[in-house]
Amino acid sequence: MATSSSKPLRPLKGVRILSLALNLPGPAALMRCQQMGASCAKLEPPAPFGAPPGASGDPMGLYNRMAYDVLHQGVRIKVADLKTEQGQKALHRELAKTDVLLTSFRPSALTKLGLNWKTLHKRYPALSQVAIVGAPGARAEEPGHDLTYLAENDLISGLDLPPTLYADMGGSLMASEAVLTTVLMQQKNGKGLLLEVALSDAAGYLALPRNWGLTQPGAAVGGGHAGYRVYPCKDGRVAVAALEPHFAKALCAAAGVPYANILTLLSPDTHQAIASYLLGMTRQALDALAREKDIPLHTLLN
Repeated sequence: MATSSSKPLRPLKGVRILSLALNLPGPAALMRCQQMGASCAKLEPPAPFGAPPGASGDPMGLYNRMAYDVLHQGVRIKVADLKTEQGQKALHRELAKTDVLLTSFRPSALTKLGLNWKTLHKRYPALSQVAIVGAPGARAEEPGHDLTYLAENDLISGLDLPPTLYADMGGSLMASEAVLTTVLMQQKNGKGLLLEVALSDAAGYLALPRNWGLTQPGAAVGGGHAGYRVYPCKDGRVAVAALEPHFAKALCAAAGVPYANILTLLSPDTHQAIASYLLGMTRQALDALAREKDIPLHTLLN
């Protein structure tokens, strides 16, 4: 995140965030907040029994240590078992100097830890909380993960796993946005605010173009437009995104297809002609074509 002069923006400078959130969405949101200038701390549970020395109590530290290290760069981490009296004391020492609490527990788990909103707000009126949950409202107790929320929103194809964790990462952006909202509201009225961020809602937001029909098979960006598709080429694949008329016209000219208007790109004959042209091109030649003719495309090895 940078301005035109490449100086980082730090809208959360001076804001103190305490995170109890584990795995990916919470730490990814915390990473974003740290990049925006917030002072970030995290309380983690003790590492599980039998874990190697130096292991984290956050499962992400066991799944992928590199990801864990990137997510927590610049974050002050302490270990505290919140189910013990000592851990509760450590928690409340941190809360006393915190502006925003970030959590990713089910509501029932927060209640067991003495962190339901009514109790928390009474004790710390100026403290805000951003609560990441799986699904909103009454569904917040339901078990689920990124994969189930994507499936619920028709974002899974066949038996293939998605190439990334869309709901988790989308949810992390919504959570960092919620942090900004709580800070703005606290500055206006001096009171803390509870905001809930549901990963299923994040998946639903990402699914909107599909729900609108934009990416359904045969739609303009669902394969119906010959300038917006992935094609095989001579030594790999090429992702072509020549959607606007001037890009589409340049693509047609390169492929030797007469261009009349945007409807040209919807013709089966145009699809076939462009596919045949690209199939005879190497990735190197296509990369050169993109530079010379100003055509948005990206070549892939396989």
